[in-house]
Amino acid sequence: MAIDKSLYTGSTTMLILKLLEEADMYGYQMIEELNRKSKNVFELKAGTLYPLLHALEQKELVTSYDETADNTRVRKYYSITKNGHKYLHEKKKEWKAYTSAVNDVLGGTNYATA
Repeated sequence: MAIDKSLYTGSTTMLILKLLEEADMYGYQMIEELNRKSKNVFELKAGTLYPLLHALEQKELVTSYDETADNTRVRKYYSITKNGHKYLHEKKKEWKAYTSAVNDVLGGTNYATA
């Protein structure tokens, strides 16, 4: 089933921060991990991810550093900051309240069978 992209546009920041809460990652790794964890629902493009990461750095929610991989390639890794952890915690609370309200309106957890 295809998911309307507008449904998850607002949650992309939260999803990226959640990935970085688990481990520091480079961009392509985030794309792959998000795709894997969502069972291919979230197919984020590099053209979407990198501007988002730049904005998160500007807001001091993430920081980045370079690390050499395979003794030749330098990759930029991203790490969640203390402010990023606080922001993620607040967004998760908002998300739980939002999804609970949507589920209530749609008829509880059985709405998927309708």
